[in-house]
Amino acid sequence: MFERRLYFHIDWLLLAAILVLAGIGVGMVYSTTYVVSPTGGRSAPQVWTQMYALGIGLVALLVCLTIDYRMLGENSLFIYGALLVLLVFVLLKGQTQMGGQRWIPIGPFHLQPSEFGRLTMALLLAMYFAENRRGAKNTSDLVLGGILTLVPLLLIAKQPDLGTAITLLPVSLGIAFLAGLRMRLLAILILAAVLASPFAWKFALQDYQRGRIETFLNPEQDPRGAGYQTIQARVTVGSGGLTGKGFLRGTQGQYKFLPVAHNDFIFSVLAEEHGFIGVLTALGLYLFVIIRSLEAARLAKDRLGAYLVGGIIAGFSFQVIYNVAMSVGLAPVKGITLPLMSYGGSSLIATMATFGLILNVRMRRFTN
Repeated sequence: MFERRLYFHIDWLLLAAILVLAGIGVGMVYSTTYVVSPTGGRSAPQVWTQMYALGIGLVALLVCLTIDYRMLGENSLFIYGALLVLLVFVLLKGQTQMGGQRWIPIGPFHLQPSEFGRLTMALLLAMYFAENRRGAKNTSDLVLGGILTLVPLLLIAKQPDLGTAITLLPVSLGIAFLAGLRMRLLAILILAAVLASPFAWKFALQDYQRGRIETFLNPEQDPRGAGYQTIQARVTVGSGGLTGKGFLRGTQGQYKFLPVAHNDFIFSVLAEEHGFIGVLTALGLYLFVIIRSLEAARLAKDRLGAYLVGGIIAGFSFQVIYNVAMSVGLAPVKGITLPLMSYGGSSLIATMATFGLILNVRMRRFTN
């Protein structure tokens, strides 16, 4: 458990950057959900949900910081089993919203178990490869790691939530790479994915998913339908200019021209309201968080800590890069949120918990 002397080894700069990004996220959720009326305006319920989630997330961060990450790694198989139980329960009894059966109602709160998949897989695979002296160099060990990833991935994709399911892959590949994944095996995996893509296009993807890819390639073919989000996202980003229109003064977000602005496209509204300077500031903070986390992996006292941080930050980086690319029209629209900023209680809590583990690894680098 937590020893008082460990307090002096907490990475306060990383923690501060995380809190600043989360604070910006609360502000952007407030702006994008602000209800404009002839008599004035008022905040929407989403901003209060985000603030409550941030409070719970801080508690989750503290818990993951306090408990020795090696103890969590030793119990990762039980955590993995609990995740699978929750994912199966969601498919059987989960609440359906916006065309997806992804939530478990717990009083006023709606838990989305899939958001904790990245944390669980990082713990499990980091422990698996750290305990295995051969690492990821052996094909059979790599196959078992792939199967462990594939089970929750398929359960999440079945909800359907392909965006969240895909985010498990960079976590797994990041850990496998650090564990010694041979480039020849990685090349074979990429080639297999390319060869399987026509089959996936025809049989694995649903109609709306194929439509999103086609719309990304040519959004102008259906500007008022499937291509609407992509076009509006580009317009929103481009309208911000150098300094932006100002907080609560963005037209695209405020007047709901951009759908789901508080979730998938919150970065677009950030660009509209705060311009190029605001975008650079946010991206600079994300870059600082990523670099500082990679330093924690480098300083880790054991392979478990290094693999754990590497997997977490691989998934985090993928989410940031994809969401930003999607917001400016450089990637197909997919339900991949911008971590720490986008609206979503489960997402925010899970992200804060993963950074608790990163801080944990760095803090305990001098312990026995």
